[in-house]
Amino acid sequence: MLIHTSILDKRNSKRYSHARSSFLGLITMDRRIELIISKIKKDPTASWDIAALAILVNLSPSRFRHLFKQETGTTPAQYLKEVRLRRAAKLLRTTFLTIKQILEKVNLGSNAHFVRDFRKLYGITPTAYRRLNGRTAQRHRRRKRNR
Repeated sequence: MLIHTSILDKRNSKRYSHARSSFLGLITMDRRIELIISKIKKDPTASWDIAALAILVNLSPSRFRHLFKQETGTTPAQYLKEVRLRRAAKLLRTTFLTIKQILEKVNLGSNAHFVRDFRKLYGITPTAYRRLNGRTAQRHRRRKRNR
């Protein structure tokens, strides 16, 4: 039984080796990764590349990629794309900008890639998302309630 317990302890220590416990027992993220995440969230439209992000936290690009994935469960490029897609979704909900204008505003690639990635994240196309969640949908719902 002792051997079995030590195997489980090794598995759990590997699984959570990236997280450190604070005084309260909470799991915290590496400060360097927190810094990068805050920079990306502040300006997701900037043309971030792995080398530039790695330099900001004084790591090699390969070590930075490894540490970022270990801490967040996703690569820096995937994380940046998701932040941009979430901003695009917010713009779809709150503005009347065209999809092309939103692509330019959030610095996403081509229309085809945007639609594919948006559908993968939200399960519907940007146009359908706007119809369900946009300002026009909110106005339509208000009108129906007022009748």
